[in-house]
Amino acid sequence: MHISEVQVKELFSKTKLPDADYVCNPYVGCTHKCIYCYAEFMKRFTNHNYNWGDFIDIKKVSSIKIPEFKENQTILFSSVTDPYNSFEKKYEATRKILKKLTGTKAHVEILTKSALVTRDIDLIKQFSNIKVGISMNTLDDKFRKEIEPYASSVEKRLDVLYKLNAEGINTYVFISPIFPGICDYESIIEKIYKHTHYICFENLNLRGSYKGRVMNYIKNTRTHLLPLYDNIYNKNDNSYWERLKDDILKTCEKYGVDCRIYFYHDKIKKK
Repeated sequence: MHISEVQVKELFSKTKLPDADYVCNPYVGCTHKCIYCYAEFMKRFTNHNYNWGDFIDIKKVSSIKIPEFKENQTILFSSVTDPYNSFEKKYEATRKILKKLTGTKAHVEILTKSALVTRDIDLIKQFSNIKVGISMNTLDDKFRKEIEPYASSVEKRLDVLYKLNAEGINTYVFISPIFPGICDYESIIEKIYKHTHYICFENLNLRGSYKGRVMNYIKNTRTHLLPLYDNIYNKNDNSYWERLKDDILKTCEKYGVDCRIYFYHDKIKKK
């Protein structure tokens, strides 16, 4: 792992992501090495010669002032890194930024795959408008290890969700990315719906270099799914996702949970 500390002029960037106005990425790079990670496009801007997942830049945040955010604005941690990747334990870049943000009028949202987020429960509880999302797409830890080798285990993520909810912290689960024919979203809903405020769903998008990586994974581990993946990702047949949207809405209604569906940047809300 190639590690650098870098000085930056600002920490917050405007975004076109749904439900967020600004994103904050305390790190460049990520240590989870998810095979489907879209964020490797960042290398176009960072001048790194290393593979995505083999480097991390820790942003020096101590001297940076926090802008004055408005009450109706939302800040998301993070869009192209996990704010609680393994180096957060030592460098605490995310914690330092959260400390600076304490008292903000803006909505603050944290999205992570990491159990380390529980370290900051004391700090999170100081915010009047904050929510923490746990990203997971399976209850099968063998599958998780294959696609997210260095992220927290399924069991640890469930424990995080239960702890945050028990502390009265607003939580949601992000079932993402949904691998066609593999991810059993209903089993996740059944496991977590009593411990979260709402559930988000996102499809597996494949483009760029990681498309080949994922397609090779399917070829090597689940050959029977190749025709389905070829239909979706080579022939651009979106009918699978349209059917899945309907199924998700019916399932969430069955369990009485609020859901938000983000397929191809579309959003459907169901209460």
